[in-house]
Amino acid sequence: MSEIEAHRADQESLERTYFVYIMTDKYNTVLYTGVTNNLLRRALEHKEGLIEGFTRKYNVKKLVYFEIFENIYDAILREKQIKGGSRRKKNDLITDFNDKWEDLIDKLDWY
Repeated sequence: MSEIEAHRADQESLERTYFVYIMTDKYNTVLYTGVTNNLLRRALEHKEGLIEGFTRKYNVKKLVYFEIFENIYDAILREKQIKGGSRRKKNDLITDFNDKWEDLIDKLDWY
């Protein structure tokens, strides 16, 4: 496979990647769960307040959790599962993944 073909394959693979993510405010009191095919772009949109609605209203700007899926249906199912869970389950999920609840946006340069 040539370098160009490998690059195209990588791009096609990325286009079929989906993310379920959780964001919070600076006090970790508000949680927002979403799904996207471009986590870096979407997290930056939230961070910059470009999306009207819940996240802008409650200053949800810190990415604290994400999962990666190859199938949009699996991603949507997981998003609904997380949204339907208790606050404690969401807190545990985040803490197991990111124990200090740090903003992960700077670690997304490869997504």
